[in-house]
Amino acid sequence: MDGIPLTTLNDGRSVPRFGLGVYHVPPADTARVVRTALELGYRHVDTAQGYGNEAGVGQGLRESGVPREDVWITTKLDDGRHGDPRAALAESLERLGTDHVDLFLIHRPGDRDVATWRTLIDLRDAGSARSIGVSNFSRRGVRVLIEATGVVPAVHQIRANPRTPHRAMQAFHRRHGIATEAWGPLREGRLTTHPTARRVADRVGATPAQVLLRWHLDRGLIAFPKTTSAARLAENLGVAHVRLTPRDLRAIDRMRRRP
Repeated sequence: MDGIPLTTLNDGRSVPRFGLGVYHVPPADTARVVRTALELGYRHVDTAQGYGNEAGVGQGLRESGVPREDVWITTKLDDGRHGDPRAALAESLERLGTDHVDLFLIHRPGDRDVATWRTLIDLRDAGSARSIGVSNFSRRGVRVLIEATGVVPAVHQIRANPRTPHRAMQAFHRRHGIATEAWGPLREGRLTTHPTARRVADRVGATPAQVLLRWHLDRGLIAFPKTTSAARLAENLGVAHVRLTPRDLRAIDRMRRRP
């Protein structure tokens, strides 16, 4: 994606810092949405076993004609599969129609996280999951994994946006070399009506969604907003051409404290 920065993970691999999330995209619509996104220029898709739409992601990729090696695909281990992540990933790969995912995450903490993490390390070493990480963990939960195995997650996916940036967690990530992925970057669109987002958007000639997404990129986060609209897909991708000043970024930072 021209104009979209990359993040180099602690395992040396580079991920596009902007993509498409398919949480709550109906399975019947997923192939169309993913195909359209890839045709527009997206090269990063975030799904999960629990979303029930991995097959649609794979179908959309095939229908788009974009080479598999050009697209970063993330999926996440379902909560009920912590005891058999190897089998769960094999099923995901079959649904996606690929021999590997670029990132495999433990979707939520469970009661056997260290054992699950050890299996993800094995899957990474075998090549079926090129990078591995976690989602929705606490700092203590991440530390437990690191202390038990010596392997630092490449990514931690958390809910992060200008209203709830989770700065302490982000600082923890920076200390450990963990990339922060932000789900819910627009808070289901609610942030686009915020007066600050509108004011900055008017000044730079962009939409509120674009300036909020640009804030994520400029603050070093990986973001993947969800939409099923072709027009909104194109609008969101326009983030690549938005430029914010340090003053703009500070104004958006202050959304955390102001209504």
